[in-house]
Amino acid sequence: MLIPPEVLVSAYRQGAFPMAMESGEIAWFSPRRRGILPLEGFHVPHGLRRALRDAAWEVRVDTAFGEVMRACAAREETWIDGVILASYGELHRRGVAHSVEVWREGELAGGLYGVALGGAFFGESMFHRRTDASKVALAALVRMLRAGGFVLLDTQWATPHLAQFGVIEVPRAEYLRRLEAALRVEARWVGA
Repeated sequence: MLIPPEVLVSAYRQGAFPMAMESGEIAWFSPRRRGILPLEGFHVPHGLRRALRDAAWEVRVDTAFGEVMRACAAREETWIDGVILASYGELHRRGVAHSVEVWREGELAGGLYGVALGGAFFGESMFHRRTDASKVALAALVRMLRAGGFVLLDTQWATPHLAQFGVIEVPRAEYLRRLEAALRVEARWVGA
């Protein structure tokens, strides 16, 4: 079973996203306060600056989408079930969902995935198997979004982890205004 791609895309365009609940049902969310990461205000913490200089990291794009999703789901509490995996896998096949992967010594060390529509990128989840790998993926994503002309990076919620990068919270009405403007932008997804 999967959420039809047109339903998923329509939901994102309206500011909503799905999550699998413990009961097995799919619930839809549009938070009253939405987390966004201003692309021009992206803060690179000192430790990440050091990590980004490490030449052993290899950033790839869209080469291991399913593996990234499964790694994001492999935690004690997750909103990623079989329906979510299949649904976003189909969006990936259609060129709408993307992954940024960080490899080290030939192994997937971390990454993230999300959905790109117009000039908006909706970050869904990230993971790491090695220290700083997900942060390297996020920095690469921001660089690619800037290069491609994106104007909105939606993080769904503002978390303490994302605070170090400059995430802000905006009321739903402001988010929807920003989203409407971003959807009119003709951005392009560029590789690493």
